[in-house]
Amino acid sequence: MRRMTARPANAHQERVLKLLRDEGPRSRAELSGLIDLSRSKVAVEVDRLMSAGLLVVDGLAASRGGRRSHRIRLSPELRFLGVDIGATSVDVAVTNAELEVLGHLNEPIDVREGPVAVFEQVVVMAGKLKAAGLAESFDGAGVGIPGPVRFAEGVPVAPPIMPGWDGFPVRKALSQVLGCPVMVDNDVNLMALGERHAGVAKRVDDFLCVKIGTGIGCGIVVNGQVHRGASGSAGDIGHIQVDPDGHPCACGNRGCLEAHFSGAALARDALAAVESGHSTGALADRLAASGTLTAADVGAAANVGDAVALDLIRAGGDHVGHVIAGLVSFFNPSLVVLGGRVTGLGHGLLAAIRTQVYRRSLPLATGNLPIVLGDLGPVAGAIGAARLITDHLFSPA
Repeated sequence: MRRMTARPANAHQERVLKLLRDEGPRSRAELSGLIDLSRSKVAVEVDRLMSAGLLVVDGLAASRGGRRSHRIRLSPELRFLGVDIGATSVDVAVTNAELEVLGHLNEPIDVREGPVAVFEQVVVMAGKLKAAGLAESFDGAGVGIPGPVRFAEGVPVAPPIMPGWDGFPVRKALSQVLGCPVMVDNDVNLMALGERHAGVAKRVDDFLCVKIGTGIGCGIVVNGQVHRGASGSAGDIGHIQVDPDGHPCACGNRGCLEAHFSGAALARDALAAVESGHSTGALADRLAASGTLTAADVGAAANVGDAVALDLIRAGGDHVGHVIAGLVSFFNPSLVVLGGRVTGLGHGLLAAIRTQVYRRSLPLATGNLPIVLGDLGPVAGAIGAARLITDHLFSPA
């Protein structure tokens, strides 16, 4: 299996590569129409990319009258690694150049153990995918982490739930270990990229992607591009205050959204409800059986009608919906996508969020605004990570 040793030499080649990545194999004539270049110019750039080993011939195109032309596709030998690190688990996937997932692994982790331990596990998982015959080496890797990232350097900056990660050179360190270029971003930005590439937000240019898990974040896509802000912290909605006198947050403030509704906050409130005697149903049974409660326990209790569990989910959805309503009024997106483990709690959460957004935002902003769950589930971030590194490698050096 060959390594990607060349990058596009100009913007025309970049457009060809990214179009074939996003839309699949095309004939030279189709490429000419889609990127608004003359057929002769497209032919020259395609031939150069084929000589560099980035493109190959892939059968005959559909007949348009006369002699049938050949389709062109990205080299099927290219391989990319997508890594989506969460607070309690990590997803690692291998994709081809068209970002089709060829293999995927999910394993539990504790991000608080620090970057060295986490990346040792990531490298082992990547090795398992190699051993399965999915890749001999990687042409590039994208990595998502659950905290703020200084994007230009690929470095985490003071992530509240990630002790030991501040300033760690993720991009440089992992590039040396994997032997390929690496790009790093916040995990929810990569979830947004994944959903736009192959999920519910495909072909949507302006949308919000909200991830609700151990933390809460928002990917902001503007004109088809992730908006990261001046320093990379755009979308950190988990630390918007929802209650001035509320629970203390890991960031050092009080009343943050994340402190009132996230996986950890939901488990905390469920435990308090049982211990105070407010819940004597399914939640109490689960605590008695396992000695602890998780967000998944709350969802399971809600599914069998536990009133306290249902109230906790509705209250959390109200908090999230209140914040999203403000974002909708400010940004006026055409779609809101919800993802993350906590979104598996059932219809009650989605209904509560929708109710708050539609009630609090102006009709002009919400009159045609779908608020939906993501399509890609646990591979959304890994696909987005592969999209991130190919965006980088398919651009002129």
